[in-house]
Amino acid sequence: MDFEPTTVDGCFVVSLNKLGDERGFFARAWCADELAAVGASSHVAQVNMSRCETAGLIRGLHWQAAPHPEAKFMRTISGATFNVCADVRPDSATFGKWFGVELSAENRLALVVPEGCANGYQALEDGAEVLYLTSGAYAPGVERGIRHDDPLFGIEWPLANQIEVSDKDANWPDFSGSPGQ
Repeated sequence: MDFEPTTVDGCFVVSLNKLGDERGFFARAWCADELAAVGASSHVAQVNMSRCETAGLIRGLHWQAAPHPEAKFMRTISGATFNVCADVRPDSATFGKWFGVELSAENRLALVVPEGCANGYQALEDGAEVLYLTSGAYAPGVERGIRHDDPLFGIEWPLANQIEVSDKDANWPDFSGSPGQ
């Protein structure tokens, strides 16, 4: 796997090193040792899947606060999504910055989202499916979120005229930057 640093500390775009011939290819899609070598979490507590029925749907942006933070390893396995990592860590050099990348079944890229960063994604195609690994189990009492249109971040969603979000995600308050938010 190749790890490309992004504008958010600890966030990486991961590409595959494919070994191929006329039969197809083989590639390592996840490796604890390679993740640890770049300083990313390599512990897996859960593997989650989601499906977005309609293009434009946004899930997130979510993270888990201490004492149950979680890193994520995001991959789109069907269709395409625009996946975002937003730095909500007040003591981070990249606090308030965000990074977005298209993940698709075709490009086979992945995104490493470090602990303490919010993650969300927008379906770019109907029926997009996401598979992601988390370093911690879901803990509802420490779940946090920011709206897709929070003014601090100014995220530029590719399908801005087709945005659909859940009531829960639409009602997060403006991000204040406080650690417990």
